[in-house]
Amino acid sequence: MPVINIQMFHGRTLAQKRAIAKSVTQSFVEAAGGNPQSVHVIFTEVSQDDWAVAGDLCSDRAAAAATHNK
Repeated sequence: MPVINIQMFHGRTLAQKRAIAKSVTQSFVEAAGGNPQSVHVIFTEVSQDDWAVAGDLCSDRAAAAATHNK
């Protein structure tokens, strides 16, 4: 039973999650074989305040980018 964990920021719609789950499942089965019914996809939605890249919170990076683009 493969379990695929996807961590992403909040904001995707149910339709987008359905499309992602279908695509990831199909890709896994094509690459590794197996039965699509055995593939589990788990979404974990994370706030930008709880995710950092290169030591900077993503919320700070987004705020800086928004200020820079004005």
